[in-house]
Amino acid sequence: MITDMKRRRGAATVPPGVEYHRVLAGEERRIGRGILAIVLLLGGLAAFYAVLLVGAAALDAAIGTEDRLSYTPLVHAAGMVAVALLLPWSMFIQRRLYGVPGASLHSVLSRFRFDLFGRALLLIVPVWVAALVVEHLTPLPTAVWTHADVLWIMVVTLLLTPLQAAGEEYGLRGLVFRVAGGWARDPRVGLVIGVLVSSVVFAAIHFSSDGWQNLWYLVFAIGTALITWRTGGVEIAVVLHAGYNTLAFVLAAALRADVGNVVLDRSAGAGTAAELVPIAVIVITTVVVWIRTRRGPARTPQPTAPVAAESLR
Repeated sequence: MITDMKRRRGAATVPPGVEYHRVLAGEERRIGRGILAIVLLLGGLAAFYAVLLVGAAALDAAIGTEDRLSYTPLVHAAGMVAVALLLPWSMFIQRRLYGVPGASLHSVLSRFRFDLFGRALLLIVPVWVAALVVEHLTPLPTAVWTHADVLWIMVVTLLLTPLQAAGEEYGLRGLVFRVAGGWARDPRVGLVIGVLVSSVVFAAIHFSSDGWQNLWYLVFAIGTALITWRTGGVEIAVVLHAGYNTLAFVLAAALRADVGNVVLDRSAGAGTAAELVPIAVIVITTVVVWIRTRRGPARTPQPTAPVAAESLR
């Protein structure tokens, strides 16, 4: 009885010697529980969006911002926070449904590896700057942005967009990747299932009907899932996601682009061949990470002989 109570409270430990996507795998495949976890994750995201966007709209109506802008700084902030909440929500779902500590979503060491994160940040951000400059060589339609609008969009972007990107990574490359990765008894089959399911869900929640955009979402999701598997954590995936989103919104605000009607447009025909630029960045980064982790994917430490996580050297 006492043991069961401790397990329900999250006292279960992370299984030793397993790859990142196999932490939730057990003797039973628990597909039903996995589907429930994904439904809870997406249901939480929808609820966060609904509540926060209603609140943002009410505030915009009170101060008159919505009369001149379709995409306001408050709407931007609400969207960022809604997705950022996936980070604690993913940890809560994992703990409650699988009895595995939420901190294990960081990495196979159950902590966020800031050394790996820092190195990735120094290498990836300059590449994203160059890629986004190429993407923005073609001018975009502008919106009626005031000086205050631009300032607040940039402030919200710099403070909240990295958290928004992290929320998606913990939710998709973390929880969903692990949940689906445990649906097969063979680790490699589980890897394929985990990558495919997490990538399809990631593309689906962006609700795009454009071929170029969906190609970008799928390549990004597959690449970051493989990177998460090889490095044993979400740190590099967070850098890739946060770096791209943050810089894209900052550039859009600086250029006074119509974010609501153009930048976030996901209708058919909205995407272009320019999507090949960030796609190339993801493909090259994935190949580099794979080569630099040639000893194989990192695993959770063994109790008697802790294994250091494989990192980019």
